[in-house]
Amino acid sequence: QVQLAESGGGSVQPGGSLRLSCAASASTYSSRCLGWFRQAPGNQREEVVTSFRSGRTVYRQDSVKDRFTISRDNAKNTIYLQMNSLKPEDTAVYSCAAGVPRLSVTLYCDYDFWGQGTQVTVSS
Repeated sequence: QVQLAESGGGSVQPGGSLRLSCAASASTYSSRCLGWFRQAPGNQREEVVTSFRSGRTVYRQDSVKDRFTISRDNAKNTIYLQMNSLKPEDTAVYSCAAGVPRLSVTLYCDYDFWGQGTQVTVSS
């Protein structure tokens, strides 16, 4: 059974930082690719970054490269999203997600489960 629990959202001023956490069940963490999505009001959900068990990561949004960092804590079955230099356009509901790597495509995760999400608001 896939289990994900996000935490760490909140409100911050532009230029600030937040760290999101996603605690997964042991089976989920050990067998699946994990990542973060976000959905801003009026927009479709978009994939932000994916982490594979190999340790490789893929950032899908150019706008967050050099500002956001995904990491894993294998002892805690948890992934993190460190978000620095936040901008108002980063405001969204951020969700942790789990999926299965697609064997036919390198570094591609077929997501099939999303957490409930946590709100991130960047505003002065």
